Amino acid sequence: MARTQSADYDQRREAIVERAAHLFATSGFRGASVSDLAIACETSKSLLYHYFPSKEDVLYEVMSSHIDQLCEDVDDVMQRKDEPTVLLHALIHNFMRHYIGAADRQKVLLNELDNLPSDRRETIVAKQRRVIDAVQSLLERIDPGLADPARARVQTMLLFGMINWTHTWFDPKGPVSADAIADMALAHFLPGKNPIQAS
Repeated sequence: MARTQSADYDQRREAIVERAAHLFATSGFRGASVSDLAIACETSKSLLYHYFPSKEDVLYEVMSSHIDQLCEDVDDVMQRKDEPTVLLHALIHNFMRHYIGAADRQKVLLNELDNLPSDRRETIVAKQRRVIDAVQSLLERIDPGLADPARARVQTMLLFGMINWTHTWFDPKGPVSADAIADMALAHFLPGKNPIQAS
């Protein structure tokens, strides 16, 4: 008989994802065994398999939960009726807040993509492109000099390059906030424009 779901199934599943994100971020996906994951989650391997059929399924959930949040940021911001500069500020601020709040998941997303099966990797990459495309569309609207798509893509990736790796050095308890860092990054791409503090 199949095991029935407990009342706190979703909470326990999310707890596994959270601890797996930390384990994969610190030890690497290949460096962490299912036994290591069970120890990190303070549970048994058999119970882990009740929530996830394989270690790759856990990895996919770590990545998809994070990129889905960024896609939600895009959906939320892009439906607003504001100037593109305001929308870009709101989007980059939201990204930074979620990067800082999910630093382990961000690190796993950036470093472990090749360890996913090809179909799931394609799903994650498609969502990443949607996020990148949204930022590029705003930059193109803001700067007429980015009419060349290749140049616009490079400009977009430079912006992401500035914010994507903040998890490696940023201290949330330090004197500079995530919002301030977002403004600093944006200032390099919006010359002559005063950063707008997004809500």
